[in-house]
Amino acid sequence: MPGATAPRTDPAPLLPDVSPVRVLGTPALEKYEPALLHELYRRLVVGRRFNQQATTLTKQGRLAVYPASTGQEACQVAAALALGERDWLFPSYRDTLAVVSRGIDPLEALTLLRGNAHTGYDPRASRTAPLCTPLGTQAPHAVGLAHAARLRGEPVVALALLGDGGTSEGDFHEALNFAAVLRAPVVFLVQNNGYAISVPLSAQSAAPSLAHKAVGYGMPGRLVDGNDAPALHSVLTEAVERARAGQGPTLVEALTYRIEAHTNADDATRYRTEPEVEAWREHDPILLMDRALRGLGLLDDGTVQDAADEAEALAARMRAEFHADPELDPMALFAHVYAEPTPQLLEQAAQLSAELAAEAEVQP
Repeated sequence: MPGATAPRTDPAPLLPDVSPVRVLGTPALEKYEPALLHELYRRLVVGRRFNQQATTLTKQGRLAVYPASTGQEACQVAAALALGERDWLFPSYRDTLAVVSRGIDPLEALTLLRGNAHTGYDPRASRTAPLCTPLGTQAPHAVGLAHAARLRGEPVVALALLGDGGTSEGDFHEALNFAAVLRAPVVFLVQNNGYAISVPLSAQSAAPSLAHKAVGYGMPGRLVDGNDAPALHSVLTEAVERARAGQGPTLVEALTYRIEAHTNADDATRYRTEPEVEAWREHDPILLMDRALRGLGLLDDGTVQDAADEAEALAARMRAEFHADPELDPMALFAHVYAEPTPQLLEQAAQLSAELAAEAEVQP
């Protein structure tokens, strides 16, 4: 058939830039409002302290597990800041900082990782989906919600956060395909930190970049320095507004690095070297912001101290909130799983109820 093999869409406008988008250390930084730069810096400092305190709480047994986003804070805070109040965030298990950056209390944000409940906050009220522990399953959920909102005439955008490992899951590809075909108002932010637990990106994908994967689905791909907070904010804000204007989804790949281990149960020394980690410490998002803002005369010791004081206040509040052991109802485990409980779920609930009753009988 004549023309059947011609591209349906011109691929050129969909291709990501050859080099990652950067703002820090470039003349473009001078065009940014000082208030925005100060806000990004403040959130980075507070976010780093949040990660440190959550890691400490895990070592003390107050959290069952904690996947730190140390080194990736720019991705987290920029994602939260790029969204409007009516927009939705779909986080993965490593994105508790993004959840906290949306204004959710740390105790509520970390409830799942504490092992106390499926989630600690009201997703509808906060417009933030529960932390997603299965890889990639939040991506189709984001597409479904965004498409439904558009059908209702609501100017809502959904932002799905993923890691590079999540792009190897079928859910990721299904989500991108649905989003592009439906022109759903969704932004996919892939935080490429180099490893899916211990598996390097080179063993996952042979593509020029993960952002290039967007072209195969018919959406733009953007490649950005994931430790450059202003660059991230600009790219994500543009993608969000593009989606809100009805122009469809965007795939953003942020090149970053996970400084800490995958979780407290991981030994990162088995698959990466200390020189590699140290090289990325020199590309730390807070360090980059500090250098750039001081170079423009936009950061002084007072501003630095204010951010540090706020960060310490947050850490102190986290310690106080996590000090007390909550009173939990084990039967709540079966709530909010299905609207109509399945026979298997009812059977399991009955078994647990019987076990609890038997324990109560032998208690002194």
